Amino acid sequence: MFVLGIETSCDETAAAVVQDTAEPDQRIRANVVLSQLEEHRPFGGVVPEIAARSHLDHLDSLVDRALREAGIGVGELDGVAVTGGPGLIGGVFVGVMMAKAIAAARGLPFVAVNHLEGHALTARLTDDAAFPYLLLLVSGGHCQLLDVRGLGDYRRLGGTVDDAVGEAFDKTAKLLDLGYPGGPAVERTALDGDPRAFALPRPMVGRAGCDFSFSGLKTAVRQARQGLATFDGQAAADLAASFQAAVADVLADRCANALTSFREAHGRSGPLVVAGGVAANATLRARLGEVASAHDAEVYAPPLALCTDNAAMMAWAGIERLRQGAADPLDFAPRPRWPLDSLTPVAGCGKIRA
Repeated sequence: MFVLGIETSCDETAAAVVQDTAEPDQRIRANVVLSQLEEHRPFGGVVPEIAARSHLDHLDSLVDRALREAGIGVGELDGVAVTGGPGLIGGVFVGVMMAKAIAAARGLPFVAVNHLEGHALTARLTDDAAFPYLLLLVSGGHCQLLDVRGLGDYRRLGGTVDDAVGEAFDKTAKLLDLGYPGGPAVERTALDGDPRAFALPRPMVGRAGCDFSFSGLKTAVRQARQGLATFDGQAAADLAASFQAAVADVLADRCANALTSFREAHGRSGPLVVAGGVAANATLRARLGEVASAHDAEVYAPPLALCTDNAAMMAWAGIERLRQGAADPLDFAPRPRWPLDSLTPVAGCGKIRA
């Protein structure tokens, strides 16, 4: 089975071809991503209208390139999978319409994939992770802990009550004049800093449950920056390192609670899967590895190229659904919001969510 994947939910235009084979390292036949960083950099963040126009300008050529790199023609495809939401709706529309056109023209199954499900299933693409597992999804727009029990069965244990962790990285980078994108900039700058230089808060640490909060931490970074008589490169490095250490402590504490909840629900430990753009941060990966080890749980973290938005994860999610005979009608409507756990309310770590 060859499935074409398309991803246009934010500021990466991506196309991939993934094959349903037994060997994980042979599955991704092509994975092409065109970044829009330079187009959005002058604005310090993603401009939805610019993103949608860029997807429209480049998606057809990326699909063609992915097919060429995979060494197959469009006639050899067995299905088309695309991000159907959540995301910037203009960009999502571009990808969905392209996928529908290919599926209709070739008589192929069409699969609209929840973007978060693509991240959630990446560990199955790369490591054949078996259900159930605990998922920490951390990105610019999302921060959640989920009990992944099966395809389409995602129980949310906790989420952010205000800002996503990736947003906190971006805002901190802006406060420290580090440029865009913020996550990699903070990580690079923190390498030369002292993580104990600033006593920043650890929101939610020590509390029951698995919810997150990062708004107060961002405020503390701003106040620390404003309180400095002199702000130079070393001060920026120290503040970046202190912020990153605070985030690591928060994620570690929340994951420890979630791992305990997972063991109580399933009678065994983990594993812990870390996905999303923030999962590329080496410091956070190392800290989460320590937490998992303390709970006798394995950690699965995707290769760096599969942490950020990509179409290979869309294609793989499509394969998983097509294996079960599931496909979507061509009148599917793109969704700007689409909670991953929308099928199943759960009482877990924290509140019951509908």
